[in-house]
Order: sequence, then structure tokens, then C-alpha cells
Amino acid sequence: MSVEQFLAIDLGAESGRAMLGSLAGGKLSLEELHRFPNAPVRLPTGLYWDMLRLFFEIRHSLEICGRRRGVELKGIGIDTWGVDFALLGSDGALCDNPRHYRDSRNQGMLEKTFAVVPREEIFDQTGVQLMIINTLYQLYAMKLAGSPALAVADKLLFIPDLLNYWLTGVARAELTIASTSQFYDPRNKGWATDLFARLGLPTAILPSIITPGTLLGPLLPEIGERSGFSASVPVYATACHDTASAVAAVPASGERMWCYISSGTWSLLGAEIDSPILTRRALELNFTNEMGAGGKVRLLKNIAGLWLLQECRRAWALEGNEYSYAELAAMAEAAPPSRIRIDPDAFSSPGNMPGQIANFCRERGLSAPQGMGPTCRMIIESLAESYRQVLASLDELLGHPIEVVHIVGGGSRNRLLNQLTADFSGKTVIAGPTEATAAGNILVQAMGAGSVSGLPQIRDIVRNSFELETFSPRSVPPR
Repeated sequence: MSVEQFLAIDLGAESGRAMLGSLAGGKLSLEELHRFPNAPVRLPTGLYWDMLRLFFEIRHSLEICGRRRGVELKGIGIDTWGVDFALLGSDGALCDNPRHYRDSRNQGMLEKTFAVVPREEIFDQTGVQLMIINTLYQLYAMKLAGSPALAVADKLLFIPDLLNYWLTGVARAELTIASTSQFYDPRNKGWATDLFARLGLPTAILPSIITPGTLLGPLLPEIGERSGFSASVPVYATACHDTASAVAAVPASGERMWCYISSGTWSLLGAEIDSPILTRRALELNFTNEMGAGGKVRLLKNIAGLWLLQECRRAWALEGNEYSYAELAAMAEAAPPSRIRIDPDAFSSPGNMPGQIANFCRERGLSAPQGMGPTCRMIIESLAESYRQVLASLDELLGHPIEVVHIVGGGSRNRLLNQLTADFSGKTVIAGPTEATAAGNILVQAMGAGSVSGLPQIRDIVRNSFELETFSPRSVPPR
């Protein structure tokens, strides 16, 4: 039986890893070759991603794969979080180090942008959820600040596009990541250049757009040789937005109406549809239409997700109380049901999350949770309640009820959250695979290489390859 091997570089907001995928006999197996932290760096001028360190780790991953393991790869693909970007000069060098989407320069940009182009027009042209982190508002903040980097920029590349450029020398914008920007037009399938120009932003920096699975080219010779590969290795623009890769690997059979929750730092809850929904009601409910693999549209809503739990864990570790996520989940399960619900989206700023939650409660006359277990329980229950509300909105937009919720990604390991999602929503929950993003990344590469025919076969492979767990709603939700 022949085995085809692909490498997925999956960069999340907290860590990155290199995953080797072996495809044989209609099954995919995954092996983690390298894992590394991804932490932002705060400087006096703002909050930045450490892009050079990330690229160093990617090159190290390639050396592990080629020089140490002797793997002959059929493809390499990179996926990352959305919205953030780099600006390149005419010489191809960075004009500035890319900022983090939580940088404070974005504050107030929604209102300033809407003063020039009304929110209704922006949504009608882009179909994207209005969020302060979106690329459009980051760029407008740069324009208003008189950014020298923007003034001299020759090209804009989103984070995975930048890394692909450094690997291959080919500068393109992959569709799924471009659609997170809030200046991609899903109707006309191109950049919303009129919107860009009305805000005084330079349309000349926008690169050409390519679809998921497109072959970019081989690794640059110096990188291939240093990595120990005996032949040139193709690099594919996979579904470069991590959520798009995860959604491609949702193990849905299509027999029942389904939706997904890509659960990690963010929870992205939505459905896969054929055409964007750009109605006033979609705007009121603040849904987004992002592009997916196989010509699909990802109608979804961003929810703060396990970010709150991650920040609590970080704060407690600084106090000397270091626990794994599994231990925090066990504490939450042992705690009694919470009487308090918080809005996860109200907590977007990093730092001392337990203190932020306590202040939020006190300001509203509520009793703040006491201790780590009750705090984690409240966060998890609040997330499940947010899911219930968004699912009801999704049912309304689609015009039919969702029957099955597929939870994929690292958050699918949180069994309490899975069960409470089933309880609160009254819908069946199927959890797994936890490595959906890496699996989707690899299988979209395989689709580009001609080894996989399309999304239906991708999902057959995922169902045959990974263990899934079903959670049925209990008759009396523990509210």
C-alpha cells in the first residue's frame, strides 16, 4: 500500500506545531514532529507577533522532517489565525513587524470607520462580522496615525501568505484567509476596492487571490537543501485560515442538518453554505461570511472561546498555581453549577482575567466566583449559553433547525463543555477530531495534489481515521 506524506504547519494564537500526515488506504494518521510557543511581544510602540522566531521554528520543523527523519514530502501547507497581516516594501522586505490583533491601536476604529462608510454598506460589500480586530480597521488605524510603513508599502500579505512567500518567493493571497479581512467581496469574488478607496487606503498593495489547494511552487533551493530534502518539495496554499482547514475536516456525513464549532482560543460557530447571506438580519445578528474549501461559504459567528480559560490559567501560573487544561476542566466539573452568566465577548483584553471577571461581576451587583474551580465552571457554562444563543440565530438565518453540532479542535477535549452544549441547545453534539485543523490542512493539500477528489472524500477519510464521541442532551439541563 503506497503512503503519501504531507506536512502541516499549524500556527495558533498560543502555539504552533508541525504535523506529519500519512495518507494510505483511505485513512489519515498524524504525528506531531515539533511544537513551539507563539507568544506576542509587547514593545513601547505596541503588541507584535514574533514573525522571525515563527519562521525559524518552521525551518526547524522542515529540518526535523527532512534531515532527521528522511521523509520525502508530497506537500507542505501553512495555516494560521485570521485578520493579521504584513506589509512588504518594493524590495520584498518587511516594512514593519506585524501587529497582534489585540493591539490597542484598534480602539475606537469601528466608530471612526463607520463615520466614513456606514456599517450597513461595509457589511453589504463584505458580509463579514463587524469586529475591531478585522484587517480593515487595523489598516484604517495605520492611515489615521500616518504610518510610515503604510506609506511605503508595496504589497499586503496575510500571515500565512507571508510565510508561504518566505518559503517559495511567491506572493499571493489565499482565499480563505483573505476573506477574514473585511475587504473581500463574496458576491464579486474579489477585493472590495471601492470600499478600500473610500477609506483612502492604497488598492495597489492588494495581491492576487488564489483558491485553497493551489500549488504555489517548490521550496526555495536554499531552504530545501538546508532541510535535507533530496528533491524539490511542493508548497500548497492550503485552506490557510485555520478555521477553514478545521471546517474542511468536520466529519459530517450530510445525512442530518449540521453545523460546526471550531473550538480553541476562539469558538467559531457556523454552517457551511453555497452562497453568502448578506441580509440586514445577518448584519443585526453580526454573522460573517468567510470563504471555505471546495467553493463553500462559512457562515459563522466568532465567540471569545477558551481565551478566557487560557488567560485565567496564565494568571494563576504567575501566582504559582500552574495547572494543565485537563486539571482545570476537572476542577470545573467538580464545582457546582454556576448561578452567574457572563458574556465571553466582553473580555477581549489580555491580563489578569480572574480579576477582570471579578470586576465584571461586582459592577453588576453579582457575586464573583470564589476559587479556580467555580471560575472555570462559570466560564464553561457561559460559553455553552453563548453557543445556545448563536445556534438559535443560525437556525433563523438558515431557515431550518440544526440537528447535529460538530465540535472540532482542541476544545473538543473539554467533555464538560461538550455535554453542556448539548444540554443547553437541545442538540446532539459530536466531538472530534481534536486535530481537525492539521487534518484539514493536509487533506486540502492532498486535494490540490490530486490525491483526494474533494470535500466529500475528505470527510469520509476523517470519519474513517479519528475517534469521535457523541453527547446527547440530558432531559433537565443543569441551569
